[in-house]
Amino acid sequence: MIPGSFDYHRPSSVADAIKLLADLGEEARPLAGGHSLIPMMKLRMASPEHLIDLGGIAALKGVCRSGADIVIGAMTTQHELLQSTDIAQSLPILHEAAKLIADPQVRYCGTIGGNVANGDPGNDMPALMMTLGAHYRLEGPNGARDVAARDFYEAAYFTALEPGEILTGVSIPSPAAGHGYAYEKLKRKVGDYATAAAAVVLTIEGGKIATCAIGLTNLADTPLLAEEAAASLIGSGLDEASIARAADLARSIMAPAADGRGPADYKIHVGGVMVARAIKRAAARAA
Repeated sequence: MIPGSFDYHRPSSVADAIKLLADLGEEARPLAGGHSLIPMMKLRMASPEHLIDLGGIAALKGVCRSGADIVIGAMTTQHELLQSTDIAQSLPILHEAAKLIADPQVRYCGTIGGNVANGDPGNDMPALMMTLGAHYRLEGPNGARDVAARDFYEAAYFTALEPGEILTGVSIPSPAAGHGYAYEKLKRKVGDYATAAAAVVLTIEGGKIATCAIGLTNLADTPLLAEEAAASLIGSGLDEASIARAADLARSIMAPAADGRGPADYKIHVGGVMVARAIKRAAARAA
């Protein structure tokens, strides 16, 4: 289908974009890479009267360091993440996950901000950001504020963004040197959303798990942080029984919807398999 008519705006600064959103009200929508909004417009599931293209705002692009944190501008593309030395060295799990997002054509345009901001439970980056302890920078007519990724997602397509606010950046603390990481994703075909996916970041000291975080993608109406599953691994030597218990604890919080990717029971089963695989691979890298 063809989208309805709309007015196009391309501001050159965050302040201009916020002003446009305030002036134009509820009928205006910010546009990042467009891979979520444009299909919805074509299906007439969204019919904004104004599109505010953030692609002309240079301040929203790039990767840099701020103290111990890596800061990623919201309009940085998945392709640019893959080209970043800082990401490859300090946050290799983002590099690994970005390669699994759709295909190169999508990654050239799809942005980190668009991926994390719209609350789509099938997007890969939100669960990763929760796993990594990331914070989002939100800017709007009432100023700027930081919100933890773990507090950002409220329901499918509902987030902590207030009317008129734009997500402008992502700050991620650098994981400990020698950490292990893995992102395991099951999908029907190249370019598809995950049927189920799991992110694991951990450290090992003296042959035992010292720290661990586990995130889950597309296994509920929001990304999930499997805190009890991760806590169960602390102090373990990662024998098969401890891994199986962590996978079962992760399954206990999954609540996926049945769809063309399979029934809920199937998704919960393979979700646990992704958790177990990610734990093993992350531990092997840490070792």
